[in-house]
Amino acid sequence: MAVRDVIYSLYERRLVRELTGKPRPRHVGVILDGNRRWAREAGFDDPNEGHHVGARKIENVLGWCADQGVEVVTLWLLSTDNLTRPESELAPLLRIIEGVATDLAADVQPWRLRMVGALDLLPSDTARVLKDAAERTHGKTGMSVNIAVGYGGRREIADAVRSLLHEHAGLGTRIEELAEVIDVDHIAEHLYTKGQPDPDLVIRTSGEQRLSGFLLWQSAHSEFYFCDAHWPDFRRTDFLRALRDYARRNRRFGV
Repeated sequence: MAVRDVIYSLYERRLVRELTGKPRPRHVGVILDGNRRWAREAGFDDPNEGHHVGARKIENVLGWCADQGVEVVTLWLLSTDNLTRPESELAPLLRIIEGVATDLAADVQPWRLRMVGALDLLPSDTARVLKDAAERTHGKTGMSVNIAVGYGGRREIADAVRSLLHEHAGLGTRIEELAEVIDVDHIAEHLYTKGQPDPDLVIRTSGEQRLSGFLLWQSAHSEFYFCDAHWPDFRRTDFLRALRDYARRNRRFGV
């Protein structure tokens, strides 16, 4: 084992000790940023090389989350804005995402998958693969894993309101009656993540310090952790640092 690996191993053990007895997030959201920049800096001409390497990182990170008692993880793999990328880049990326979903849904995996996003914006073949993967995990008892594909926070809120209106139209509720009673809980019941706790911690890699529309509604009281490492370089050390930072914060929820 290289000296650097020994140092990191010792540091990780120290971080784990520091987390003993400290609060853990129930729900962690992750913005997997920096795959293309990693590929460029590594000398690859094809940016999808970064996506390939980043995809292999996902199972490791889910294992780290499960080890720390996290109950829900939301992984943002593709935004609605990403759908405007050139076909030469988008098509291979969609194949990679299909592979991720299929691997995470394998019988040997404990995860329960949920696809969150506007799947109707995706090619029909991709949408079918993602839905099939989620269906294969029904009945599993492991950590809940949300795969955000074709996801945008504004689109999610619009979809939630649209779903709410359709529901009440079917019940014969007049718009004036709905306007009198509608509140935040009614809208939350129609979000992609309905029934799940809001994210306590949102991690974004690659040094960018913005949400870019990720879980806009749900992250109202989230803690944010911005990591300089590109996603393919994200290490267990980085994850444990994020948890340590979270544990040190005083969450007052506006009080």
